[in-house]
Order: sequence, then C-alpha cells, then structure tokens
Amino acid sequence: MRSKTSLRPRGAAAMNRFVDMRVTMADVAREAGVSLKSVSRVVNGEAHVSASLREKVEHAVAQLGYVPHMAARSLAGNRSFTICLLFDNPSPNYKMKIQTGCYKACWEAGYQLRIEEIRPAETWDALEKQLLPVLHQRQSDGLVLTPPLADDPRVLDLIEKAGLPYVRIAPTADPGRSKAADMDDYAAAGDVARLFYAHGHRRHVAIINGPLAHGRSECRRQGFIETFQRLQPDISVMEEMGDFTFFSGIEAGKRLLARKPRPTAIFVTSDDMAAGVLNAAQQRGLNVPEDVSVCGYDDGIIAMTVWPYLTTIRQPIAEMAETGVRMLLDWADRDIVTRQIGYELIERDSVADASMA
Repeated sequence: MRSKTSLRPRGAAAMNRFVDMRVTMADVAREAGVSLKSVSRVVNGEAHVSASLREKVEHAVAQLGYVPHMAARSLAGNRSFTICLLFDNPSPNYKMKIQTGCYKACWEAGYQLRIEEIRPAETWDALEKQLLPVLHQRQSDGLVLTPPLADDPRVLDLIEKAGLPYVRIAPTADPGRSKAADMDDYAAAGDVARLFYAHGHRRHVAIINGPLAHGRSECRRQGFIETFQRLQPDISVMEEMGDFTFFSGIEAGKRLLARKPRPTAIFVTSDDMAAGVLNAAQQRGLNVPEDVSVCGYDDGIIAMTVWPYLTTIRQPIAEMAETGVRMLLDWADRDIVTRQIGYELIERDSVADASMA
C-alpha cells in the first residue's frame, strides 16, 4: 500500500522552516523542474500521479522545507485537511495512545487532528445532542471512532446520514460495515489463560473486566474463560467488573481478595485497573506475586511505574489508531475493510507459580 505523500521536512531542510517561511509552491516547481500544476497535484494528494513525478516533488519539498498553506489547500479541494477523533473511553492510557497514533498519521499526511471527547450519556437523546454539532459543522474530512462509540449502530447511522467517511478502532459490532483497524482480543485473553495454567493456577482464578457495553470487554472475557475451560474443564472462574479506571480496580480487587477461597491469579483487562488490584492486595497485607498473581492488559506507562512490574498484554493502541487514519486517508486502500495489528504478551514480575500462593 502506498501511503499518502508526506510533506514533513527532514534533516537540514527541517531547519529551513524556521529560517525562511517564504518558500512557495513556485519555488518547489523550479527546484523539481516540473510545472506548478504538477506540484499542486502532488501536494494535494491526488491519486493518479506517476511515481517519478511524486519523487521529484517530494525531494524538492524536503530540500526547501516547504510547508503547504492549509487554507489554500482547503479552498482548492473543498477539504478541511482535518481528521476528527471521537472517543468516550475513560482510561488515561488509552486516550494518550489513541491520540498519539492519530496525531502521528495526520502529521505525516499533512492533516490536522481535532479531538472531540464524548461524555457518557444516560439516553440516546443526550448522546445525539453531543454528536450533531460535530457532524453538522463539517469541520472534518473524516472521523476516527473508538469503542464503545464504534459499536453503537445509532452513532454509525447518524454519521452515515451526515455523509462523513469514518474508520473504527477495534469494533465488535457489524465488523464489515466500515474500514477498521483491529486486534484479536479473544486470542490475547486466551494467552493469559494459558500463562496462568502453565504456572499451575488451575483451581481458583479470576477476571476483572470492563463494562460489557464495551464490546472488547466481552471478547476478552470469552477468550479467557473459554480457553481456561478447554484447559481445565472443571474450572470455575470468579468475575468482577470495573470501568477501566484505577479506583474501580481497587474496589473490584478488594471484593475478589475477600472471597474464600481467594483466587491465586487475577486477569485484569486494563493496566489501570491492574494497578488498583496491586493497591488492594497491599491493603490486605498480600504480596504480588507470592500470594496472588496479577496480569494486566494494555502495556501502558503504568505497567512499569508500579511494583512489581506488570505482566501484561501489549495492546497496539497507537498502532491501530495510526493505521486507522491511514486507511481513512488512503482511498487506494478502499477494498481493504479490516487490518489486524499484532499484540504481544509481556512477561514481567507480577505472575509466579501457584506453589508460591
């Protein structure tokens, strides 16, 4: 897949941006030895441009440090050169990584990123009231949606009615409805079950999940429980629920650790909640992993700022966001509906053999 033209100056050219802001498209045309119209076609991302022409213009852009004028580009193509990120996930780690991935892809393509945080709403009317201004102002060329917004058919209907292109990050509902960047949450949660099983945790295990309205929560739950049941048919998995935040992890952890028998291993479906479980264990005078093993999910910054360092699933959040934006912008990729991004199980210090518990 050929990515959209990058207009980012590199090396010495990057310094030129600060030395001389008067570089024009005509200067680029002279440097490249092509017509002004040819430069315009490359800069504005037209699809049917020869590789040799694109290479000449991109080289001249880099050499001169040319930065296209957003307003002029917008008027020329009736576009805003802005992508809007819509999200309603409360996890700080998730927000940071989604924004980082979207920003990187937008910046490389010469687009701006607009962020709209949608607050939790009790009714559809309240949610619609937040969405309509975003859609009707037409300030964006496309939308990036994260779950659970990405799984709400009413939201998708509203966006499609407004005629805006969109891409979804990790959707579970109606996966073929739009372009999407995804990962296999079911398989990742299954890997956690196999890890616990390999460490001898085969009788008393637990999961702390996010809200089931979040489609990914159910994928992780099914992957963990069903894999464990295949490994140990008589296993009974204890369950608690949080909302992906640190404080909900503390409360869910307290409830689990007060049970008798107490679980020897807990799978927590976000690192923020897993950090809360470590806090709950400490409050009860329990050591991790000697008394209870804990595995998180995300591999965010918090995984390496708590003690012990968290064993966790590295969820490619930023990579999914970056891929999603590129799919949204690259119309040559229109036949590809879903791109799968790989995950990784990161083993650190919070999981140990059951004999220690």
